[in-house]
Amino acid sequence: MSQPFSHNWFIRADGLRLAYRKAEGAGPTLAFLPGYISDMAGGKATAVFDWAVANGRACLLLDYAGCGESEGDFATQTLTGWRDDVLAMIDGLTDGPVVLIGSSMGGWLMLLVGEALGDRLAGMIGIAPAPDFTRWGFTDVQREAILTKGVHFEHNPYGPEPTPTYKGLYESGEASLMLDREIAIDCPVRLLHGQADADVPWKISLKLASALRSNDVRVTLIKDGDHRLSRDADIALLLSTVAEVAGC
Repeated sequence: MSQPFSHNWFIRADGLRLAYRKAEGAGPTLAFLPGYISDMAGGKATAVFDWAVANGRACLLLDYAGCGESEGDFATQTLTGWRDDVLAMIDGLTDGPVVLIGSSMGGWLMLLVGEALGDRLAGMIGIAPAPDFTRWGFTDVQREAILTKGVHFEHNPYGPEPTPTYKGLYESGEASLMLDREIAIDCPVRLLHGQADADVPWKISLKLASALRSNDVRVTLIKDGDHRLSRDADIALLLSTVAEVAGC
């Protein structure tokens, strides 16, 4: 878990406090959506925020309910609940066009949020996006464990604690599948994916590119890139992509 840093609170309609950081500046607003069990203090989110501050651009970082500094019980969260939280924060904290940047599971949320944003969506950048991971990311045995026991734990290569998948999140994902339909998004989309990614197959980005309605879609494959894409060269590629999509 990343170290906490200064943040503000967005008060949800039910009183739950969601943590966020915001940089004021020229639009479109860059909104970073972290991956599963990740948060706004991660390296890629911080790099985007620092770039935005240095270049006078508007940026929004956030922690989903039950993650990072936000309140809430992680075990009760769902994909659609997080989607609604992101939409509420974008609506309540930003004006005008938005560029969504989604990492891993945040790439799935990016698509769900993007469809809902409509004309406000100015662009999207996916970093090893993982839409539909409930469909391709588990074996039948693991699915049965999730549905019968309510949770499945997997080895976590990025930390000491195992990674849980809870039944509510799994069922929410299964009800939000996207890759086998047209995704009604028409803005510029850039997808960055490492071909050495052991968590999300890089061919998912190719399938996503085909499913998007937009014709302005580019997939960049990094032959030796892993899932995190957090090396200096990876971050440089991300920031140059942000600059392109944001119109710098």
